[in-house]
Amino acid sequence: MSSLRIRAALPRTAACVVLAILMVIGSAHAETKPTIAKDARLAGDHERTRFIADLSRKVDVHVFALASPYRVIVDAPDVSFQMPDGIGKEKRGLITAYRYGLFAPGKSRIVIDVAGPFLIDKAFVLEPRDDQPARLVVDLVPTDEKTFQAKLKETKPPEEATPAALPMPPAPVRAPNAKPVIVLDPGHGGIDPGTSSADGVTEKTVVLAFAKTLKAKLEATGRYDVYLTREDDTFLPLRERVEFAQKRGANLFLSIHADYFPQAPEKATGATVYTLSEEASDNEAKELATKENFSDALAGVALPSDSDEVVANILIDLAQRETQNRSTVFARSIVGELAGNLHTKKMRSAGFRVLKAPDVPSVLLELGFLSNPDDEKHLVSDDWRDRMSNSLAEAIDGYFAKRIARAPF
Repeated sequence: MSSLRIRAALPRTAACVVLAILMVIGSAHAETKPTIAKDARLAGDHERTRFIADLSRKVDVHVFALASPYRVIVDAPDVSFQMPDGIGKEKRGLITAYRYGLFAPGKSRIVIDVAGPFLIDKAFVLEPRDDQPARLVVDLVPTDEKTFQAKLKETKPPEEATPAALPMPPAPVRAPNAKPVIVLDPGHGGIDPGTSSADGVTEKTVVLAFAKTLKAKLEATGRYDVYLTREDDTFLPLRERVEFAQKRGANLFLSIHADYFPQAPEKATGATVYTLSEEASDNEAKELATKENFSDALAGVALPSDSDEVVANILIDLAQRETQNRSTVFARSIVGELAGNLHTKKMRSAGFRVLKAPDVPSVLLELGFLSNPDDEKHLVSDDWRDRMSNSLAEAIDGYFAKRIARAPF
């Protein structure tokens, strides 16, 4: 019923009350809509560089700095990024690039890469005025490393503190006849898109679609309990992916990715299987692990220090030996089933953070190369996903058949 018809049907006082209620409801509805980020740009020079983002309305932001590498983090609640395609790669003054996206449910993030030590001189959001949108403004000025580190200690938020080494949690209590638990980990997500093809197809999208297909295949057998580390376009830090598997008592962890090799796109094609090792099997594996381990940094997460890594390795070494043996058995099973779909039949290994659960056999699978046009067509194809997931389901069946024959998994 329109407001005019309400006024005609009710006494004047009652109509005013109803109209007031409708205005409150309308205002509340408007407030629940996400703020829209419409555009962004850089200004200034090396003496003072300004980041500006146009917003549909003023929003509260939390702005802080991170080191190794130098970054500015801007957190805001529920921002919908509707930016023009291709922005974020511009370099100006102190800023070398920026990116944006969903960081956690209800939490959006902008990460600004900075060329060297800096100070956040100003950070504020202007109200919209006349025909101008609301504007987020961050001003950066250069400084020396000592001053940067001192300021970092003052302002570093507690939730971004470097985590302690991964402990091995108590094994969940499970019934003797419980189904094996499989955790599928679609890489990247949210603010971290992973790699992308020349046509803009993102790694985070294709690996999530594939993981959902594989999950459905495995569940249809009735033999497994299957979980995804992420069900949607949400970022999840590497550490939390590992903990997700541990908390569910996973018997198998498969991290799913897509690679990119621009130097020879026509030659780099097919899937590759990786396991964890302290020393990389080859330079290509080492470079890939470095790239995948940098996912947290790209999303604005503080990385663990070298000393934390040493402690973690000492804690998990003994437990991981048997786990690594099982990981190798699973990797071989995948290689055997994928056959002609492989980039190389050689199993590769490197220090992937996401494979470091000491108690869960873990493998990382690169489905193909988004730099290769043929692989890109496969990665977005329902038919290809169906065939590839059938092969992986067979590999998983083969792994558990061997485990059950030898000993409980």
